[in-house]
Amino acid sequence: MKQLFQHAAITHGVAVRVAVSFLPEQSRVSAGKWFWVYHVRIENDSPEAIQLITRHWRITDGQGHVSFVDGEGVVGEQPRLEPGQSHDYVSGCPLGTPNGSMEGHYTMRHDDGSLIDVAIPFFPLAAPAPAN
Repeated sequence: MKQLFQHAAITHGVAVRVAVSFLPEQSRVSAGKWFWVYHVRIENDSPEAIQLITRHWRITDGQGHVSFVDGEGVVGEQPRLEPGQSHDYVSGCPLGTPNGSMEGHYTMRHDDGSLIDVAIPFFPLAAPAPAN
């Protein structure tokens, strides 16, 4: 199963794995709009339960413009993971260039209230070259 995810980072015993795909049917290349979908799996391999509190994304387009997306949870959820549990979600990213990248971190809370930042791996966003 882990082979499905091209990108991974492990922080404090928490693995974040990402698979990304370009979606031509959601893109409007003639209008300068490209769209990717990404599938994230968060695996708690630490000895403690954790809850995802916030997300922090750094999105860079093909011209080097950086935008930040910060917010509570992921897709409306703040999942709590016991040791050995995982959580999957799918989301998307539009860009005004045919390539770019994403990376970031989640802030997680232990049951004792302490917070940790868990890395989201860097992953490229790359549309296929147009057919001639």
